[in-house]
Amino acid sequence: MKFAVTGGAGFVGSHLVGALSDAGHSVIVIDNLKTGKKENIVKFIGKVEFVQGDIRDYDLLKEKFSDVDGVFHEAALASVPDSFRIPDEYYDVNVNGTENIFRLAKENGFKVVYASSSSVYGNPVKIPIKEDHPKNPINPYAQTKLDDEKLAQKYSEMGTKIVGLRYFNIFGERQSKEYAGVIKKFLSNIYENKPPMINGDGRQTRDFVYVGDVVNANILSMESSIKHAFINIGSGHSITVLELAKMIIETSGLGLSPIHRSALEGDIKESVADASLARELLGWIPKVILNDWLKVAIPAKIN
Repeated sequence: MKFAVTGGAGFVGSHLVGALSDAGHSVIVIDNLKTGKKENIVKFIGKVEFVQGDIRDYDLLKEKFSDVDGVFHEAALASVPDSFRIPDEYYDVNVNGTENIFRLAKENGFKVVYASSSSVYGNPVKIPIKEDHPKNPINPYAQTKLDDEKLAQKYSEMGTKIVGLRYFNIFGERQSKEYAGVIKKFLSNIYENKPPMINGDGRQTRDFVYVGDVVNANILSMESSIKHAFINIGSGHSITVLELAKMIIETSGLGLSPIHRSALEGDIKESVADASLARELLGWIPKVILNDWLKVAIPAKIN
């Protein structure tokens, strides 16, 4: 089959490109390389078609999506702090760019599986978070993701097949600083023998899910008969940021202590997924445990 992956040189996208290519599919990668890196997919160049382009370029997408069976839409601006600084650009890329893809899906009949976000829930009123939890985004980035969901709902009512995956906190290889993952930031410091820097008191909780498991959820969603849904993709387990910092320090064997600094504007206090719908609809179960991954990843870099 033939698939397109927007943001295919980025963190999740590059892993998805690899999985699709290894499975024998024809793959088109669309990425403007603003945060993605061509080196992330260098071993697949020659096997996949790479197009340096922007999802806001409707004519480009129309040409490249003319004969695809499906689109995995991963392209987005994803930094919460930056979304406060340049909210109009975030809206243009994340909402207008996404609507280009939904519009073409409606016209051409292909299915879209796209990256939504757990940030649409805001600070939860009930834990764990189910898909019907109230939506209350607390930063401009999260608002763009909720706006995308409203578009997805609108286009699905016109018969377009769209599945939105609400990612919780993804970790794994090739995570970029632009993706703003706390694990990436902590590890970058540890590799330089510097202590992790914690925003606020560190009692905020996060649900971490491995990038390979996220890729599997995307593929299962595309292969499924589901025409429209929003589905949580998380481990179902939470850890505080302070506990995470201590876990990373202990695994490293370095005699460090985390340093606290001011809390970030728009930072969510609690986050843990109820992932039962993903199990029910997709048969999806996350396989990689955070602590097990850290025990392999950290010594490989330090030793």
